[in-house]
Amino acid sequence: MIKGLAITPPALGRISIGRVVEKNGKRLPEKDDQFTITSQIQSKEGWVKHPLDEQLRANTLNQKLRSIPVRMIFNDPDLNLRAEYSLFDRQTGRPVCVGNGETCQRLTSQGVEQHPCPSPDLCSLAQGGNCKPYGRLHVNLDDSDEFGTFIFRTTGFNSIRTLAARLSYYHAASGGLLSCLPLQLTLRGKSTTQSYRQPVYYVDLTLRDGISLNDAITQAKQIDEQSKQAGFYQEAVDYIARRGFANAVFEINSEEDADVIDEFYPLDENSEYPENSYAISNTLRQTVEKVA
Repeated sequence: MIKGLAITPPALGRISIGRVVEKNGKRLPEKDDQFTITSQIQSKEGWVKHPLDEQLRANTLNQKLRSIPVRMIFNDPDLNLRAEYSLFDRQTGRPVCVGNGETCQRLTSQGVEQHPCPSPDLCSLAQGGNCKPYGRLHVNLDDSDEFGTFIFRTTGFNSIRTLAARLSYYHAASGGLLSCLPLQLTLRGKSTTQSYRQPVYYVDLTLRDGISLNDAITQAKQIDEQSKQAGFYQEAVDYIARRGFANAVFEINSEEDADVIDEFYPLDENSEYPENSYAISNTLRQTVEKVA
């Protein structure tokens, strides 16, 4: 296996609850109250919708896609949801420091070094909101490609915390048969003082409509037994995935650079592109060197 390249699940498309639009020459995030499923192809108007988007939307109320039936491809919750504290160079979108709240991998002039990770609130390098949680949920939507995934990317605490909890609970309740459970992504909204009482949408993971937990576990056991009889080895799939994720220091690949900048460092409609963006990038590098 080639070293230095993270081997991640094959991506067939993306799942989002918003999009990036251009206004007056600026790329601005625009939130939505529904899911959108896109392909990996981008046009001048944005990401091209995947055929599954129209199929699922056709059976929804008011054409609003607020739940998506999904299947996990791994039993290990941490393989399905990849989440870390991440600090990126805002000029290039490349990772500078990635940690889990205990330790971090940090890029310095001496190479990649390991340091303690006290979380963004207590880290001097993370001041100013540069370091955020970054989550990537890999789910399967199309049984014709068992290992193909659609990726939901988020920097939202609500989505990451909820998805992590649900995956852990369902894994425990099913005796580790997470990949066999009939699940769905569900869009939820809530209001907070920080949102000025306006609804904030986040992603939850639930059992599919009309299925109780006991029925879901029964189905999972049947699917697991049938798979084993056919010679399918889920434990080996999880093992290979774990090795693939760990094959590189930073899991983020160069194709995500532009997405990272749009997601991590959005400009509001009244702001200007910083004239000193290169200076900001250099300042970040100098701060890394001082902290390291």
